[in-house]
Amino acid sequence: MRKHIVIIGAGISGLSMAFYLRRAGHAVTVLEKSARPGGVIRSERQEGFLVEHGPNSTLETTPILRELFAELGILDSLCYANEQSKNRYIVRDARLQALPMSPPAFLRTGLFSTRAKLRLLKEPFIKASPAEMEESLADFVTRRIGREFLDYAINPFVAGVYAGSPETLSVKSAFPKLHQLEQTYGSLIRGAILGARERRRRAETEKTKARLLTFQEGLQTLVDALAQSLEEQLHTGAEVQQTRRNGAGYEILYRRGGENRQLHADALVLAIPAHAYRDFPLEIDPALRDALSGISYPAVNMVYFGYRSAPESIPLDGFGMLVPEKERRRILGTIWSSTIFPDRAPQHGVALTTFVGGSRQPEIAGLPDDQLIAAVREDLKDLMQITAPPDVVQIRRWQQAIPQYRLGHQQIIDAIEATERNQPGLFLTGNFRGGISVGDCIK
Repeated sequence: MRKHIVIIGAGISGLSMAFYLRRAGHAVTVLEKSARPGGVIRSERQEGFLVEHGPNSTLETTPILRELFAELGILDSLCYANEQSKNRYIVRDARLQALPMSPPAFLRTGLFSTRAKLRLLKEPFIKASPAEMEESLADFVTRRIGREFLDYAINPFVAGVYAGSPETLSVKSAFPKLHQLEQTYGSLIRGAILGARERRRRAETEKTKARLLTFQEGLQTLVDALAQSLEEQLHTGAEVQQTRRNGAGYEILYRRGGENRQLHADALVLAIPAHAYRDFPLEIDPALRDALSGISYPAVNMVYFGYRSAPESIPLDGFGMLVPEKERRRILGTIWSSTIFPDRAPQHGVALTTFVGGSRQPEIAGLPDDQLIAAVREDLKDLMQITAPPDVVQIRRWQQAIPQYRLGHQQIIDAIEATERNQPGLFLTGNFRGGISVGDCIK
């Protein structure tokens, strides 16, 4: 039966939800408070450089993505990361060490000590934790593979993905596949080997083997195509004033273009950030409202440097570098943007995207522009031997950047599911639920 569904929020979650609901034959209206759709996804050309203000890519872990791109007519502009981007670097003792991606490379690496490598041999014999036990990612990793792997692999990885801390993230919520490997196979190593067959059966690709993708003009190509597919059903600059139950559906009152307007919906989808529920006009359990608005979104700054000619530096032959907390630097990591994808910089140019702040150092995210630029330049000088000033600088300050799936997050998800059962026609979606990546939000 054809229904009219109103979606509030036009980030990647709301836009993709609208696309699939329309494809299923439903009438859809999307209301977005800001002047542009796409949420944190924003790509911009400046003097020949392509600046990604938010996510720069996503992993092709499922065929759903390519099918979506084909339906949107944007396959021709799809581009994949080059082979060099498979090289990832971690800073240890102020030097970049390649992250080992094979058993022989692991044996040779200087990233981990001999003691840490030998400690890994114990992993298959360590007993799994009780399935119902909630454990932080830090405790899980330390228990299974040791402290050094936490400090020099997991800590920088979590800073790069979540801008968060493994001590506060729930392994079951933030990295459910790690938890599932332990519960299913009793061992991460055994699960990585035996689980490959099951992933092939489900037509899924392991994240370590999935191809990294974006578009020639950045990820905004995707949100622009999704927005265009909605035609007149996408309303930007629309501020919701009230939502109320009306029989089996909802009445939505909103203001747009200086006028008060009203919509009736058979179903209501909220695709807004968790922190936005604090003031959103919706009747829900106050405890759930408090839990959602209490999800931490640490501040993260993106600092982009563009060089018209390649500066003297270490070889930029990889995806970039991540900085462990133990290194006591002021940056979380740097993506070597012009190495990963083509046409990210003018010919012979270099583009670097550095991230600062997060749960680790929220105070640095508050630095004024000049001090922020100086801090990044100092760390890039020490770690990458870059002394030349950048020709192009862009700073994007995300005051509430990435939701943290902290200990207790599953209870919030359980409460959301209970609310959806008790209030038929109401659905909550977003990157605080089911994963934070672009691909997760689409699936």
